[in-house]
Amino acid sequence: MLEEEYQPRRVLPRHLRKPPAAEAPFSFEIRPAVATDLPAVRDVYNLYVANSTVTFDTAPKQLAEWRGVFAKAEKLELPFLVAVSPGGTLLGYAHVVPWQTRAANRAIVETSIYLGPASTGKGLGRALLGALLEACDAAGVRQIIAIIGDQGADASIRLHASFGFTEIGRMGRVGFKFDRWLGTVTMQKNLPRRSRRAVRGRS
Repeated sequence: MLEEEYQPRRVLPRHLRKPPAAEAPFSFEIRPAVATDLPAVRDVYNLYVANSTVTFDTAPKQLAEWRGVFAKAEKLELPFLVAVSPGGTLLGYAHVVPWQTRAANRAIVETSIYLGPASTGKGLGRALLGALLEACDAAGVRQIIAIIGDQGADASIRLHASFGFTEIGRMGRVGFKFDRWLGTVTMQKNLPRRSRRAVRGRS
């Protein structure tokens, strides 16, 4: 080895150091999902399946299942939204399904919102929930249900409450994951009727 390799590396004084490169601002676009978004939607969801109690699912959801969810949303004209970066990377998604999966309950839906791991804590969840509520209103939805896992749920509960959701009940020990029992918090929001047009279920 050369002698200089044993010498301590010189550190420039702070005022002579180059400032670190500025981090690009976090930006996104929220738009209706298309079929080509579904592989990325699947990947985001399956990260939570493998690592979180946000969902009680323990097996990854396959692409064919997501295609079915997407097709039903299109058929019932219910919102399925994605948030994408300027470069087209999917950052998160939000959609609703009919409450208890019955077409007659199209006006009563359950929400689902998931963010990619690099997109949390940046306001994207709030933006997606706001956009989802607006889309539900436009679609004629009357009531929105959110079922939230009770482990570490405080932030999600506060977020939904800030949009007018009210807690209507809790259930304990209704899911089992990672060797422990889990419960749920159920919240509900009523949307005012936009017109006198009746909202009919679609089969």
